[in-house]
Amino acid sequence: MVLNNPYQTYQKQAVTTSKPEDLTYMLYQGLVKFIRLSKNALQNNNLEESNSNNLRAQDILSELIVTLKPGYDMSDSLLSMYDYMKSRLIEANLSKNVDKLVEVEEFALELTETWSAAMKLSKTKS
Repeated sequence: MVLNNPYQTYQKQAVTTSKPEDLTYMLYQGLVKFIRLSKNALQNNNLEESNSNNLRAQDILSELIVTLKPGYDMSDSLLSMYDYMKSRLIEANLSKNVDKLVEVEEFALELTETWSAAMKLSKTKS
C-alpha cells in the first residue's frame, strides 16, 4: 500500500486547478528555488546535488519554452531569454561556476517579480 504525501497531494492539486498565469508564476518560483539549491550545493562542494538541482532548473526553462505562443514579439523575446538562461545553466553545470548561476538567478528573480506585478495589475483592471 502506497501512502500519499499530503504536501505532494496539495502540490498536484494546486497545479491541476491553477490558472495558466498562476502556473507560470509557480514555474518562475521553482526556477529560482532550484537555481539557489544548485548554487548552495556547489558552494558546499556537493556536485551531485548541484547537478540535480541545475537539471531541474533547466527542465523548468524547457517547460516555459514550450508554453510560449509563437508569433508574438513578447514570446520571441522570452524565448531568447529562456534559451540564454538555459545555456548559462548548462555552462555553470559543466564548469562548476557559481557566478553563472548567480547571473541566471538574477534574471529568474526579475522575471518572477515582473510576472507578479503583471498579475496584480491585471487583477486590478478586471
